[in-house]
Amino acid sequence: MLEIVKAGGWLMVPILLCSVIAMAIVLERLWSLRRSRVVPGGLLLTVWEQTRGSGPGGEVQLQRLRARSPLGQVLAAGLAAQNHSREVMKETIEETGRRVAHELERFLNTLGTIAMITPLLGLLGTVVGMIEVFTVITDVGVGSPRDLAGGISQALVTTAAGIGVAIPTLIFHRYFRGRVDELVLEMEMEAVKLVEVIHGERSASVGVSA
Repeated sequence: MLEIVKAGGWLMVPILLCSVIAMAIVLERLWSLRRSRVVPGGLLLTVWEQTRGSGPGGEVQLQRLRARSPLGQVLAAGLAAQNHSREVMKETIEETGRRVAHELERFLNTLGTIAMITPLLGLLGTVVGMIEVFTVITDVGVGSPRDLAGGISQALVTTAAGIGVAIPTLIFHRYFRGRVDELVLEMEMEAVKLVEVIHGERSASVGVSA
């Protein structure tokens, strides 16, 4: 493996660095975007029962709810505005939801950038390798394959490495994008239930358990 890296030349350094960063982001996002962490099951029911039993709750209770999960942040925003009109409550939830969605998308732009630039780095390695090949041909001709091997190796290895990093990175980038959209939709549905229950347009049992 080390010999292959050496054959790729100095451009293997940024490609390998991109692969390490991409792997770290993938592991972090796999952990952070778990459904049990983002949209805990039964949270809305728990919140509604507590609110119905002891009132809206103070700032301490809202802070605890915000700290539990991204969904908790959205529900806490709704509870904080529940004494206002339905429109104000929805606007407050939507504003918090946009911020939470942005947090869920953290590092995804970096992952997408890595998926885009690593093939270009590989292509650059191909160009640099071919330049070296033609430089050798100009200097000593084509009589010595050993003299040509260095440039050809760099051209092939960097291209393969760049594509090899880009493919799984792109797959995970698309997967996480879809995952975020799915989780955001679930949070929106839970928030709508909270608004409708609090404003009396749906019975508590139907609104929470549906």
